Amino acid sequence: MNFDSIITRRGSGSIKWDRRPELDPFWVADMDFVSPQPVLDAIQQRLSHGVLGYAQPHEGIAEALDSYLGSRHEVKVDEEQIVHLGGLVPALSLAARAFVKPGEEVMICTPVYYPFLHVAGDAKAETLAIPHVFSDGRWTFDWEQMEAQVSSKTKIFILCNPQNPLGRNFTPDEIIKVAEFCQRHDLVLVSDEIHCDLVLNEDEQAFYSALKLPENLREKLIVLQAPSKTYNIAGMGYAFAIIENPTIRRKFCAARGHTLAEINCLAFYAAEAAYKHGEPWRQELLAYLRKNRDTVTDFVRSELPACSIPFNEATYLALIDTRAAGIKNPAKVIEENAQVWVNDGAAFGAPDHFRFNYGCPHARVLEGLEKIKPALGF
Repeated sequence: MNFDSIITRRGSGSIKWDRRPELDPFWVADMDFVSPQPVLDAIQQRLSHGVLGYAQPHEGIAEALDSYLGSRHEVKVDEEQIVHLGGLVPALSLAARAFVKPGEEVMICTPVYYPFLHVAGDAKAETLAIPHVFSDGRWTFDWEQMEAQVSSKTKIFILCNPQNPLGRNFTPDEIIKVAEFCQRHDLVLVSDEIHCDLVLNEDEQAFYSALKLPENLREKLIVLQAPSKTYNIAGMGYAFAIIENPTIRRKFCAARGHTLAEINCLAFYAAEAAYKHGEPWRQELLAYLRKNRDTVTDFVRSELPACSIPFNEATYLALIDTRAAGIKNPAKVIEENAQVWVNDGAAFGAPDHFRFNYGCPHARVLEGLEKIKPALGF
């Protein structure tokens, strides 16, 4: 795969490129790479059938998930424990509506992917946000504040692992400690693992899925995964939940009511091909993203004085802190001075930060950074 190829996306109905066509986009978590050829071939083959009616999971997707979960996460999951979904954000909302009543609380840790801050509202509930803390050179959980602020009103904890936008690949000890916290306070643990196949330091620290927690810590667990970010098929609209406890699974599914659309008939085949045949492409992608990650990290640390950036262990999204440089609302400054669109950190619970998407050709990464530098006054 030639990840250096510049693909013209403007005019294709792309949210990233066409929502504000006057701006150069480095914002939403959508890569500018062509999806793996086996995925494209699978979609074309299914399309050639010609009948695009209502779909249900077919044998191939079941086989693909079984193989993927066994080889990638070293777990065995019964097919009945899998809930197929049209996306992960709806799943976060489902969890809130299923287990949290009006006036109760959803606990999250910030900064975090912005829907986490709002899904409690779908249940007419409250958001209890505990900021992550920077300790020993990396972001982690503020265990003391979590214990101090949890209460009988708190009903679920939504975990983002790998963490977006902090780029953390949490250790097994951290995930176990989160699960023990949830067990101690009788919380449903919802683990959003959509970026789990985008761990950039896999050889040093393999991803630890909540699926691997000890059995006694999985009693009230919902794990959410998808091929969408890794294989750049978010537009296909496919994700899945793994819920071992049948009571938790029934409550989660019941919350759907009549609010979710059917999964489209091409999505199952795209996911099947990604999980069955996408691994060589994924390894090439990870190598390319590591190069981009290193470029962004080095640029910020050498060319943007007083700005800071964590060392991303996962994802293709970098959160850049401009507070020490005295730059307020950097996303707005960058847009006004460079016509570059980056995410405003305030939306994630991190004011005076911006999120930069480096899931694009290396030349584009450099282009974006070179525009941002003078825009911020450097």
